[in-house]
Amino acid sequence: QVQLVESGGGSVQSGGSLRLSCVVSGYTQCMGWFLQAPGKEREGVADIDGLGRTNYPDSVKGRFIISRDSLKKTVYLQMNDLKPEDTAMYYCAAGTGNICSLLSRHFDTWGQGTQVTVSS
Repeated sequence: QVQLVESGGGSVQSGGSLRLSCVVSGYTQCMGWFLQAPGKEREGVADIDGLGRTNYPDSVKGRFIISRDSLKKTVYLQMNDLKPEDTAMYYCAAGTGNICSLLSRHFDTWGQGTQVTVSS
């Protein structure tokens, strides 16, 4: 059974950077990061498949970078040039299927979440 443990959230000023980490136990194919702001639906901000191919929505493209270190069994989300609208709870997610996308339905397992707060 896959388990995910996130870390790295915190508070930062607009324009700052944070790196989120997700330690993965068990087999996964696709890994993703999602954010969820209060009162809003969860939305994908990055995914990476087993071949290292990545995908981002336009809202974070050029600012966020997802990567995975297979030896450390860790997936990272480097977030640069953070904006107040990036404030949300961030979740790491793992999928074992063949489809890797920014859609939550393609992910089977979720971490507990880590809060990111960006002040202006």
